[in-house]
Amino acid sequence: MPIFEYQCEECKTKHEVLHKSSLHQEEVSCPKCNSKKNKKLLSAFSAAIGSSSYTGTNSCAGGNCEIPAGGGCASGMCGLN
Repeated sequence: MPIFEYQCEECKTKHEVLHKSSLHQEEVSCPKCNSKKNKKLLSAFSAAIGSSSYTGTNSCAGGNCEIPAGGGCASGMCGLN
């Protein structure tokens, strides 16, 4: 189920909505003012790492890419492999 981020055009509140389907999206109401005037925002996505050896403490930032056994920087996506 996709999560979309919206911003109310009336009160400028940002909020997230979980839709049952990306093809059939329900009408969105602002949780603060109930306005139906909401703009869908572009937001970043999160990808799951498939390696069970990943501890979440390794970073590829700044060119220091310590790669744990089984991957690390999403199998070369950081460009340092």
